[in-house]
Amino acid sequence: MRISHCFLLVVFLVVGTRTTVDSMPKRCLESEDCYERQLHPDLPSVTRVSPSNRSHEELNSYWLDQAKSFVVEKKDHIRNTKRAKNAIFFLGDGMGLTTIAAARVYSGGVEKKLSFEEFPYTGLSKTYCVDRMVPDSATTSTAYLCGVKAYTGTIGMNAQAKRTDCEDTKNSTKYVYSIGKWAMDAGKSAGFVTTTTVSHASPAGLYAHTAERSWESEKNVEQNCGKNSGVQPIAEQLIHGEVGSRLKVMMGGGKANFVRSEQTNLIDDYKSQSEKNAFVETRSELMKLNIKKADRLLGVFAERHLSYNLEAIDKRLDQPTLEEMTKKAIEFMQKDKNGYFLFIEGGRIDMAHHDNEAKLSMDETEQFSKAIKAARKMTSEEDTLIIVSADHSHAFSFAGYADRDEEITGKAGTANDDLPYMSLSYANGPGFQKYYDTENHLRIDPTSTDKNELHSKWPASAPFSSAAHGGEDVAVYASGPWAHLFTGVYEQNTIPHMIAYAMCVGDGLKSCDK
Repeated sequence: MRISHCFLLVVFLVVGTRTTVDSMPKRCLESEDCYERQLHPDLPSVTRVSPSNRSHEELNSYWLDQAKSFVVEKKDHIRNTKRAKNAIFFLGDGMGLTTIAAARVYSGGVEKKLSFEEFPYTGLSKTYCVDRMVPDSATTSTAYLCGVKAYTGTIGMNAQAKRTDCEDTKNSTKYVYSIGKWAMDAGKSAGFVTTTTVSHASPAGLYAHTAERSWESEKNVEQNCGKNSGVQPIAEQLIHGEVGSRLKVMMGGGKANFVRSEQTNLIDDYKSQSEKNAFVETRSELMKLNIKKADRLLGVFAERHLSYNLEAIDKRLDQPTLEEMTKKAIEFMQKDKNGYFLFIEGGRIDMAHHDNEAKLSMDETEQFSKAIKAARKMTSEEDTLIIVSADHSHAFSFAGYADRDEEITGKAGTANDDLPYMSLSYANGPGFQKYYDTENHLRIDPTSTDKNELHSKWPASAPFSSAAHGGEDVAVYASGPWAHLFTGVYEQNTIPHMIAYAMCVGDGLKSCDK
C-alpha cells in the first residue's frame, strides 16, 4: 500500500512538472528568470549602476546603521502624558498615502520625508460614512471634528438628518458640536485656516450645522429652500452663529459667499460687531497686521478658493501661502494664556486630484508640509498636541518600474501597446478624455503634453468629469501630549475624542480626571 502511494506521488509530480513546463511559452525556457520576466515585463534587463551620490547605499553598513538608529529612537522615546494646553489639527484634504509617497519624490526623492513623517506616532483612520463606503469632505468633517459619523453631504448634524432637508437643518436636536466649541467652552480660543473658501465643507465642520454642504451663501439656500426659509447659510453661521461668532481666527477664501444683496454683506456685519475685529484681504495686509491690537481676525483673500500655490507664484498674486497664514494664526492664538484649538486645512490637494492635475496636488502637499514644519518650530511638544491627517483618499496611483532618478511627473516605462505609461495615473477623471481615442479605441501618448505645465492632466482609466475619492484608510500622524493614543486602526470619529482627552475639554473622558 505504501509503495503504490509513493509510486502515484512520483507520477503526479512528474506529470505535474511536465505540464507546467509544457504550458510555458518557449521564450521562457531560454532564460532563468523567465517567470519573473512574465510577471514584471517592465523590469530593466540590465542592472543599472548607482549614481555616485548613492554609492553608500551599496554597503550593508548603511542600511544596518539606519535600522539600528530607528530602533534606538523608538526604544528611547518617552510618552508624554501631560495635559495638552493647545492642539493643532492639520487636515490634508484628499491626501491619501499615495499622494504622500508621490509628494516625497516631488519634494526631493523617495528616501525623503515630509515634515509630518518625522512625528513619533502614526495610526490609520477608517473614513467610511453612514451611507457610503467612500465619503465626501462634509460628512468626514463631522466625524473628525464633531465625533460622530453621518450622511454624505451633511455637516455638523447626526445621522438622523437627511441631505438637503431644509427642516432638518433647523432642527437643533440633530446638531452635533465640534472640538472647537468644546475648547471654547473650557475657556480656550479656537480658529481655523484653509486654502478653500472659509465656508467650505472641511472648516464648516468646526462651526456650522447644515443638511447640504453647498448651502454656503444665501443664494445657494434660496435655490433649494426658497426665500425666508429660516435656513442659515454656512457663511452666515460663521459670522452670526453660536460657534462661528466666537472663533478668534478665520482665514481662507470665499468672499463671494458673504454677499447678501447689493446693499449688505456679512463682512460689514463682522466689522460692525467690534472695532477690534480685524479684516484683511491681501498678503500685504496680513503681514502688516498688528495682532496685539486685534481681538479677532478674518482674512478672506479670494472671491472663491485661494489660487494654487504655483498659480499664485506664476501670476504674482498678493496672496499669502498656507505657511504664512499658519504662522500668523499661531501668533494670534498664542495670545490666549489658557490655550487654543486650531484647525488648518490644505484644501486644494483634493481639488487638483479631482481634475487629475497631479503636479498641482503634489505641490500643495509640499506646501502643507512646510506649514506643519513652521508650526512645530513655533510650538513645544511639551504642551502642544499636533495631529496631521486626511479626510479621505483619492483614486490616485503611483505605479510601474520607473528608474529611481526619473522625475515623478515622467513616464515609468512602455506598455504592451508600445506607448509610454506614466508613474502617476488615476482610476477615473477628465484625464481619460485627454489620453484616450474613443473612436479608434486606442490610447494617446501621455507624454504628448508637457507635464510641467501648470494645469497638465494625467491619464485616467474611466471618463469622469471630476475624479472620485478613494476609500482606503488614511494616515494619522501625532506629536505632543498623549500622541501615543493615535496609534492603531480606528474609526475617524474617534479623533476629536482623543484630542479632547488630551486637552481635558468636552463631556467625555479626560486625561485630568481623577
